[in-house]
Amino acid sequence: MPPRALADLVLLAALWGGSFLFMRIAAPEFGPIALIALRVAIAAAFLLAVLAARGGLASLRAHAVALLVVGGVNSALPFCLFAWATLSVTAGFAAILNATSPMWGALVAWAWLGERPGPARIAGLAVGFAGIVVLSGGTHAFRDAGAGLAVLAGLAGALSYGVGASYTRRRLAGVDPWVVATGSQLGATLLLAPLAAPAWPAVPPSAAAWASTVAMGVASTGLAYILYFRLIANVGPARAIAVTYLVPVFAVAWGAVLLGEGVTSRMLAGGAIVLLGTALSTGALSPRPSGSARA
Repeated sequence: MPPRALADLVLLAALWGGSFLFMRIAAPEFGPIALIALRVAIAAAFLLAVLAARGGLASLRAHAVALLVVGGVNSALPFCLFAWATLSVTAGFAAILNATSPMWGALVAWAWLGERPGPARIAGLAVGFAGIVVLSGGTHAFRDAGAGLAVLAGLAGALSYGVGASYTRRRLAGVDPWVVATGSQLGATLLLAPLAAPAWPAVPPSAAAWASTVAMGVASTGLAYILYFRLIANVGPARAIAVTYLVPVFAVAWGAVLLGEGVTSRMLAGGAIVLLGTALSTGALSPRPSGSARA
């Protein structure tokens, strides 16, 4: 991978990892729905300005319905679920749950698009779910109802990303990725706007909560999309997806350094198993044929 692309990959992982830190700071004060409504609205405004400069606004109208659906299942719903989950679990733990998204995507593509995975990918799915069991069993998650539901919410959010990926491939194949990125954030904004007003916090959020929200909207969503699509253009989607495996590393580091969140050995072991399963199930890691087989 060229040095410029590697730098983009690391920066993108740092930004997406930071989104879990920002949610941990802002979600208790804003509440999940109001926070995510602001996040997608800020990101939509940022991306609309970029798309307008690229002359792509007309495509938003041509694919309005599909973009609204993608905005719901790939942004509004999973963002809210993860924001709610961070009220009960650490930023690093939530990021590890988020890292199962490609694994769920492989399952959805199998069931919906008929993309049957090979033996290595099927093994990866099994390994990934084993990692989830290790993670959940090593915390108070299922001994405390609130945290247990938070784990399930995180997994549901990851599944929603998987559904969104397959829907995008089916309905928006060939559409400019910038249009999909901008339209999905705009669609998420439209869906969450009616819910944000009644969910608005009675006590004004602090300056730190506002700063985290703005940073999440501009940096961890708007700027992150720019880096992500630049990576896809420069090194292809198969290599760009490697960012998924780096995000939990940064989320755990940000949480430990800035919020004092603990990191247990079982959490590290479970996270490693999840990432291994995800790498296998997405084909990012596959057994190499032997020399005789290659011959």
